[in-house]
Amino acid sequence: MSYILVIAAIALVLLGLVGAIVPGIAGPPFSFLGLLALSFVDGVEFSTEFLVVMGVLGAIIFVLDYVVPVWGTKTLGGTKAGIRGSTFGLIFGLLITIVFPIGFIAVLLGPFIGAYIGEKYVGTDDHLAWRSAFGSFLGFLAGTFIKTIYAIVCIFYVIKGIIGWIW
Repeated sequence: MSYILVIAAIALVLLGLVGAIVPGIAGPPFSFLGLLALSFVDGVEFSTEFLVVMGVLGAIIFVLDYVVPVWGTKTLGGTKAGIRGSTFGLIFGLLITIVFPIGFIAVLLGPFIGAYIGEKYVGTDDHLAWRSAFGSFLGFLAGTFIKTIYAIVCIFYVIKGIIGWIW
């Protein structure tokens, strides 16, 4: 049973890393599940506090990944229309991901295009509309960076746990 859990842990943290980079795959939950799976292996010990902290961090990062592009839009001068457009663009991009296997492009461009369209809809000049869209793009990159760091930390602890289990 321990070997199955170790293999599952490795697969889950690797899927978490892929999900940190590829939109449409929930990276942080998979990374955390990898840690959790390994915690059930005899000889691998993660404290309850560690697992709770990592679980809460994973949940926060998961939610922030959907909030940060909107925040980026607002930070670079986007109006409520740009923020709504970014949100609708993200939802539309996620829906396209379900139907077509172009997840990265749809989720990346959805908030960008949505913010631009939202700004143009209310009559914002091109310069501010593009800034708003760029803010959405920067938010997406920031979310990807944070998810990648979390995935790498989870991979580190899984590898450390496996090495300790082997020795």
